[in-house]
Amino acid sequence: MPHNFLAIDLGAESGRAILATLDHEQLSLTDIHRFPNDPVRLPDGLHWNILGLWSEIKTALHIATHQHHAQLAGIGIDTWGVDFGLLDRTGALIGNPYHYRDQRTDGMVDEAFKRLPRERIFDLTGIQFMQLNTLYQLFSMVVRQSPALQIAATFLTMPDLFNYWLTGRKVCEFTMATTTQCYDPRRCEWSQPLLQALSIPTHIFPDVVQPGTVLGEVLPDVAEETGCGRVPVIAPACHDTGSAVAAVPAETQDFAWISSGTWSIMGAEASDPIVNAQSLKYNFTNEGGVNGTWRFSKNIMGLWLVQECRRTWAHSGEELSYDEITQLAAEAAPFRSFVDPDCDDFFQPGDMPARLQAYCRRTGQPVPETKGAIVRCVLESLALKYRWVLERLEELTGRHLAPLHLIGGGTKNRLLNQFTANSTGRTVIAGPVEATAIGNILMQAIGLKHLSSLGEARGVVRASFELELYEPKQTADWDEAYSRLQKVMK
Repeated sequence: MPHNFLAIDLGAESGRAILATLDHEQLSLTDIHRFPNDPVRLPDGLHWNILGLWSEIKTALHIATHQHHAQLAGIGIDTWGVDFGLLDRTGALIGNPYHYRDQRTDGMVDEAFKRLPRERIFDLTGIQFMQLNTLYQLFSMVVRQSPALQIAATFLTMPDLFNYWLTGRKVCEFTMATTTQCYDPRRCEWSQPLLQALSIPTHIFPDVVQPGTVLGEVLPDVAEETGCGRVPVIAPACHDTGSAVAAVPAETQDFAWISSGTWSIMGAEASDPIVNAQSLKYNFTNEGGVNGTWRFSKNIMGLWLVQECRRTWAHSGEELSYDEITQLAAEAAPFRSFVDPDCDDFFQPGDMPARLQAYCRRTGQPVPETKGAIVRCVLESLALKYRWVLERLEELTGRHLAPLHLIGGGTKNRLLNQFTANSTGRTVIAGPVEATAIGNILMQAIGLKHLSSLGEARGVVRASFELELYEPKQTADWDEAYSRLQKVMK
């Protein structure tokens, strides 16, 4: 008997609702609703339009029920990581959740080190240091004596907040909890010593539930408003990368993966967190996965750099599609200039072409002048940074990782896919594009016992979606380029 599932996948740039039908070993998808996810700047900082997103979620439920006449077996929500909402003692949301690129976390990492050494924070959490992490967002509220934090009764990450509005249940899903840098991966609990050292109230953190947990049914008022009925809500891997990795069509254990989108997140599956001096040195992270696994990985700035270039050019009146931008890059001269995609210069929104040019000028390289040259610089630099991260992954896991699975929306950039194969010297298997929504759906099916295991779920992916293979080319040229990137990274 076929089963219908609705996956709500909220990314940092856009959201979508995917209606899926699982029929034996075949999964089919229908894209039923897409919408932008634009931040809103207020006098106190950069925020998410949380009420707008909630409205879009309910619209998706209405569309699935009334336009597609779907009898839903389950609903699951995944989002980007680190951001959160705070509830008061009555369960009401306190203010508009901040965007992780808001400047309130500037300087907070170093300020936190004054209270607890870097090594101790990593030992307690196993999470890479990024100023956008939940820990530093909360700590910035401590430093500023935020009234919102003082009256808060419950902390919920973004998908947990939507799940609460859907079901009335206040819990934190495991893959999201681990990304906050507030969670101890070895004790599998919120890190009380860390939170106390930074004066973050510990009572606000709720119970943690595993991916695949059935949270409850849609509340009566939401069911009535949308017409969806009392459908079960399942916590998939609520972190979008956690869901994406669940959909990797791997047949073996020793593979590496890149979830490619606004961020590129590159990693390997591990049976236990890897928390040691070397993983601290390279700023790797241990985030929760599904089925008892850990995502040992590292964030890379990703296609954010291209997105910001496109936004800058659009503001000046030059509207270009991503396909047009990539074609310009393909026609540009190769190996002219490189940047470290993770340089702090590129973190905030703004005039990205000018920042990329300034980086090249500062490091004594040819300055890319045309749009094609700028984007070629970004794509080549990303592929070379992937190689650097892959080498560190193999060093830290003690495993040869092949093939390299590329998943997510970034797989539509075939030029970057080929550059990645060339740079790493590994076969790249690209797809599925909708990995996050697929992983979301598969974990719903596992939670409802329509699939028995992660292995069976990945078999469904292989049977249902076409994959693209990229073999390495021109590796000697890429070896020389890699040595040049390493020099500008120092």
